[in-house]
Amino acid sequence: MEESQKPWSCKRRMLQCFIIMLFLWIASSGQIHYTIPEEMQRGSFVGNIAKDLGMDGKQLSDHGLRIVTSKGTTQYFALNVNSGHLQISERIDREEICGEIDKCILKLQVIAESKLKLYVIEVEITDINDNAPQFLSKEWKIEIPETATILNKYLLPKAQDPDLTINSVQNYELTSNNQFSLVVQKGENGPRQVELVLVEPLDREEQSIHDLILIATDGGDPIKSGTLQIHIIVLDANDNAPVFNQMVYEVSVKESIPKWSTVTTIKATDPDEGINGEVKYSLTELTKKISEMILLNSTTGEIIVVGNLDYEKSSLYEFEVEAVDGGGLRDRSKVLIFVTDVNDNVPELMMTLAIRSIPENSPVGTTIAILNAQDRDSGVNGKVTCSVPSNLPFNLRRTQDDFYALVTEKSLDREEVAVYNITIIAVDEGTPILSTSEVISLKVSDTNDNPPLFVKSSYTSYLLENNPRGASIFSLKANDPDWEENARITYSINEGQMGKFLFSSYLSINSETGVVYALNSFDYEEIQEIQFLVKAQDGGSPPLSSNVPVTLFILDENDNAPEILYPSPPTDGSTGIELAPRSSEPGYLVTKVVAVDADSGQNAWLSYQLTKATEPGLFTLGLHTGEIRTFRFLLEKDALKQSLVVLVKDNGQPPLSASVTVTVVLANSIPETLSDLSSISAPIDPPSDLTFYLVVAVAFVSCMFLTFLFVLLVIKLYRWRNSQLTHSGSINFGGVPVSQFVGVDGVRAFLQSYCHEVSLTTGSRKSQFNTSKANHSNTLTHQQNSEVEDPILPNEDSDLNNGELVIIQVSKSFRRYIFLSQNISVLKQYIMRILLCYGTFKTLLLFQPYFVCFPSNIKPLANHQSLEHCLYCFFRSFQQ
Repeated sequence: MEESQKPWSCKRRMLQCFIIMLFLWIASSGQIHYTIPEEMQRGSFVGNIAKDLGMDGKQLSDHGLRIVTSKGTTQYFALNVNSGHLQISERIDREEICGEIDKCILKLQVIAESKLKLYVIEVEITDINDNAPQFLSKEWKIEIPETATILNKYLLPKAQDPDLTINSVQNYELTSNNQFSLVVQKGENGPRQVELVLVEPLDREEQSIHDLILIATDGGDPIKSGTLQIHIIVLDANDNAPVFNQMVYEVSVKESIPKWSTVTTIKATDPDEGINGEVKYSLTELTKKISEMILLNSTTGEIIVVGNLDYEKSSLYEFEVEAVDGGGLRDRSKVLIFVTDVNDNVPELMMTLAIRSIPENSPVGTTIAILNAQDRDSGVNGKVTCSVPSNLPFNLRRTQDDFYALVTEKSLDREEVAVYNITIIAVDEGTPILSTSEVISLKVSDTNDNPPLFVKSSYTSYLLENNPRGASIFSLKANDPDWEENARITYSINEGQMGKFLFSSYLSINSETGVVYALNSFDYEEIQEIQFLVKAQDGGSPPLSSNVPVTLFILDENDNAPEILYPSPPTDGSTGIELAPRSSEPGYLVTKVVAVDADSGQNAWLSYQLTKATEPGLFTLGLHTGEIRTFRFLLEKDALKQSLVVLVKDNGQPPLSASVTVTVVLANSIPETLSDLSSISAPIDPPSDLTFYLVVAVAFVSCMFLTFLFVLLVIKLYRWRNSQLTHSGSINFGGVPVSQFVGVDGVRAFLQSYCHEVSLTTGSRKSQFNTSKANHSNTLTHQQNSEVEDPILPNEDSDLNNGELVIIQVSKSFRRYIFLSQNISVLKQYIMRILLCYGTFKTLLLFQPYFVCFPSNIKPLANHQSLEHCLYCFFRSFQQ
């Protein structure tokens, strides 16, 4: 035996040398991988971790290199801190650790504390032939009836060898005899089944017992073997063997199944009678693992669990059962018990590295802790998810395998949270869900990262004008959430300019309290508001600051009396003159007093009062509008010149006032008005040039309009000459209602004395013309007997039955006859363009005092009954 160990020792050394050669391959891979054989002595060299990690062996202590140990696991390796070598610290038995797994790999984690980096080391354990094949029992009995036929096969137990591949059982041999032979069925990894074959008939009378030896050998170097003593007992005839109803019994049970629970029941039948038909059940190849967990009722065939199943230890129990009748005939079946996992293990958290304090300006992604999460369950029940509360600025990142790094996810702010108690929760995915937690306390240290912030985003203050110098206006307040010196605040006003003066000449601020003072007295009429910036700066390094806009409104006092703009007092001492026709109706607008107040608010609310009048009750004054209107009809006895004293008063406390005298002249006609006005003192200053330009503009527009009408008349005459006109009844243009000319108000009576009236008919080449005799007539008189030949109209008669009634007013100054056609729609389009100049005419209303004959108001187009009515009023307004 010793001689056989020497070659193995040489081969073992060669294997170790070969392992060292594998380091080249490890250096090129993503993880550090070592391969060693099992059963190496303690202290044996595994690999040079320091070299493979690129660390200087002389400075290993500076790197803080160490192996991370997991709770409740066996540590098979140790790290030599001085040399950086990975060594074996415990005996490694591959069969004990990995069982029948082909590739046995042990993982360990090495952490470098200086880099806060984790490395995973894989050590593959290779198999050596350290186990000899063994049978579970020393003897095996087989009862064979003497009636057994040649080539009958009888199953033999298999030898057990925990080694793998070539080191496991490879062959079986049977001692030489004349009655039996051995048949071995080969599998992928070695013999799968061993059967004993009868090659010659048995004769119990000649030999009732046969003793044979079965030898099992492996393929290791050196070869190891195990033996089994076979006792063959020849029985009397029993021609039917028991038969199982299933070749394989498969059942799944939960690992939480209680003890003494029946897993399944096997059943075999034997058609023989009596003792030869009685079947007994038994377990074959009974291992320690099976015997501790499984019990078979030999009579009923019930398979009972007598131990605590643990999926983490074994997920499959495989064994064979045998049925034997009273005559010794047998049958076998296989039972597979699959253990399903139950979530019966709570996840475990182990803190590998943790820091207790961090500056608040640390970058995002700073590592705070490294921890390991494990769950001894398998599958879904063993999947662990670690998390931290979502309301915390931290995140867990999975690094390798079950290791997590706790890092900052957002920027930290000590002013919001100074201390974090971080709860790390590990939850598995099993049912029911199991979890565990770990709390890490982290303190955040302060930096000057917050500028002072004012209580308000902007400040508004009010100060009454005429304030005393040095008066306190208002105060500002800023807060800094930083700590100690970083939170000490000083206030200042940003230097700026208002007009020609700096803010410093108006305002000052207390640098410690933030109180703003007025250095001068303010006048609302000069300054209504002051906008400036106040700066708050902390005492940090570097200092931080912020600005806030401040608006200071100066409030008004009633220190200005009303100022009358219209009528403006004449410079020569005379009074302003307004005109009012005696035909004015009650409510007629004579003039309007316009006044302003330099103050604001209620101090500028003006009210008008008529304090004195020549004829009390003749005029009324609007309390808030200042409009002077007639209160009743004017009488002949009313004086020509009416003097009105208007008092304008504001709403301040105390109220201030101003007064003006308005002179209103009453007249029946324009000449009378002019003669009466000559007796009233007139301004010495010559008329303004604006009057001249307005008169020229009115004359130019009138000429353009007459030219357009003349061209249009020529075109219509040409068309009438080429068409056949039909006769119709005469049309009378007289009797136009006075109500249609309300727009000219009181001046209408003056203008009618200068008007001529025209009446047209559709008779062939004839028209009727009537001149009003009365100067103050309000209607046109139709004369049927007066016929005047019209040389302008064409020879054909014109049919106006389908046209519109058109009234033509010709002023005395123009002396023109205007004839309009039946088709008035074309005329409307051109007239509408001319009426765009209506805005220019409204402008003339502002200069009513300079135009005595101009109407006091002109109604817009919408106020007239038709376009013709509008034209009629338009021409009448320019007859004078």
